[in-house]
Amino acid sequence: MKKSVFLILMVISTASFAQNAAVAKYKAMFTLNFIRYIGWPDAAKEGDFIIGVVKESQILKNLQAQTVGKKFGFQNIVVKEFNSIDEVTDCQILFFSNNQNYSKNADIIAQKLGGKNSLIITEIEGGTKHGSMINFVVREGKLRFELSAANCEAFGLKFSSSLTSLSNAIVK
Repeated sequence: MKKSVFLILMVISTASFAQNAAVAKYKAMFTLNFIRYIGWPDAAKEGDFIIGVVKESQILKNLQAQTVGKKFGFQNIVVKEFNSIDEVTDCQILFFSNNQNYSKNADIIAQKLGGKNSLIITEIEGGTKHGSMINFVVREGKLRFELSAANCEAFGLKFSSSLTSLSNAIVK
């Protein structure tokens, strides 16, 4: 009996891990695709195109694997890992995982990013209420994302109409 309960728990946790890994892969893929649907100011088109990831190893590994040798225009895409909020520096995209409390740290993050030319992507309920531009959510068992044009414009960015018209986008 104990062996069968253990095996069932092991199968459930393995399936859950596999599902989380698949979701992380899709979030990374979406994050890379978002780059093309943002109106970036000239200042964001200089140097490397930096994607920062705060404390989320699965997203980080997927982004690193998906960006090897890739460019955005003439910019090399570089993925940086930030183990804490204190390490965050300028980047064009900041992926803020649900492993950290974004709502509590939103003002600090905005200050660290200089309040301009950075796209903040989160994965917590209500992320756009606290300044995130794109927020991943699960609705009806499906991965979707919320968009906040107002937050985007506050950082000097603009969503393309193609992004706002996507079927899984929840525009706020």
